[in-house]
Amino acid sequence: MLRLTWVQPEDLVGHELRQAAQDGREPSAVAARWRAAGGWAAPERAGASPRRASRYLRLLAEDLLDELADLPSALAEDEPTDLPAIRAACPAWPAGPAGGRGPAPDPAGLEAAWLGRAVGCLLGKPVEKLPLDAVRALAGATGNWPLNSYFTARGVPRDLLEAHPWNRRSAPTSLAENIDGMPEDDDLDYPLLNLILLRRHGRTFTTADVARLWLDELPAGRTFTAERVAYRNLLCGVEPPLTARHRNPFREWIGALIRADVHGWTNPGDPAAAAEQAHRDATLTHTANGVYAAMLTAAAIAAAATGGHDVHACLRTGLTVVPPRSRLSRAVTHAIGLAREHTDFDTVVDELHAVHGATHHWVHAVPNTALIAAALTHADGDFTGSVCRAVSGGLDTDSTGATAGGIAALLAGDPAALPERWTAPLKNRLATSVADFDGTGFDTLAHLTHREAARP
Repeated sequence: MLRLTWVQPEDLVGHELRQAAQDGREPSAVAARWRAAGGWAAPERAGASPRRASRYLRLLAEDLLDELADLPSALAEDEPTDLPAIRAACPAWPAGPAGGRGPAPDPAGLEAAWLGRAVGCLLGKPVEKLPLDAVRALAGATGNWPLNSYFTARGVPRDLLEAHPWNRRSAPTSLAENIDGMPEDDDLDYPLLNLILLRRHGRTFTTADVARLWLDELPAGRTFTAERVAYRNLLCGVEPPLTARHRNPFREWIGALIRADVHGWTNPGDPAAAAEQAHRDATLTHTANGVYAAMLTAAAIAAAATGGHDVHACLRTGLTVVPPRSRLSRAVTHAIGLAREHTDFDTVVDELHAVHGATHHWVHAVPNTALIAAALTHADGDFTGSVCRAVSGGLDTDSTGATAGGIAALLAGDPAALPERWTAPLKNRLATSVADFDGTGFDTLAHLTHREAARP
């Protein structure tokens, strides 16, 4: 039986009920009807439940998804998605640079950023989807806790692996003993797509341009969560920005954030332009806090790309493009505070899980962005410290590792500044199904990115 993940209506209802409770809607009446009809909760960690719904239950699920979407939100004024409203809600929205956009980052810095993104992603891939206690136990079983190197299966007791098996798709290519170049991952595919986007359309691209590019270049099977739903919506004739809202309970998850790096790399010293670019990309698939996570990341990277800021200034810059009364702003500010308060990062992680764990899915943008900010803050921007802290926090391990690694490596400024034990296994080779990039080296990607950053 084929159960396509992330699109089965009967599995989306549970996610939408949780999303409604988070974004200020009152879903209790709909939830009662769903339960009374025999509906089930959202799958906890997988993309689809093992059960097949009856035709009646599926039709009901579709109706309830539409009904939930029509409920009014008490948080609408504090968490807009429209860009002018976001700007109006941000009192410290950054001004454009007086002399225009800064010079393009040095190719060496961009190569470091691509490598850092890949390393962080690769570190997190074997333990993606695993709960926090499993991440800690698997690393600890080989003496790799606090986390300081790639995961390995060598020396892990069989009973521990039976209780917490590695990510099925990733273990063959991402455990230390198996790494042979950078394997394909959506955390690298989307930056590649955005590089193509800029090459074809420049900085004035539209959200519709993003949609057309995906239909041309992105295999549907390489999409997940909000991206898969938006892709489905496009094929059904739904146009942006409704693609982000129509039966899409994942619209505040992490997908837009993992697409944001290129927007920061190509707008050095202009965080507002980077955030606006990220907004046009993100609104194909996301709303509100899902969009803010991408904007924050792009703005922080634009600040880092100048080479004149530390990680703390970059994070402060990122927060200037996020409505301060939003859930994302509050969560990131709280996480940074925890990282400054506690010497032991495990304590920071435990606090974050205590706040967000019961209410948020492990892929949601709010706890993941908070974890990234906490990791970068606690490590003071150090590359190894940042990627290891991000991955050791659980949640969406490959995505948090990728974003933290990309930012920390950009700040490091040169591939030679990254420890060889992290970068050597990548062999300057990236696997991907995107366009003609399969097998491309990170040095080549850096030069292509530099060309877009330098384009008038």
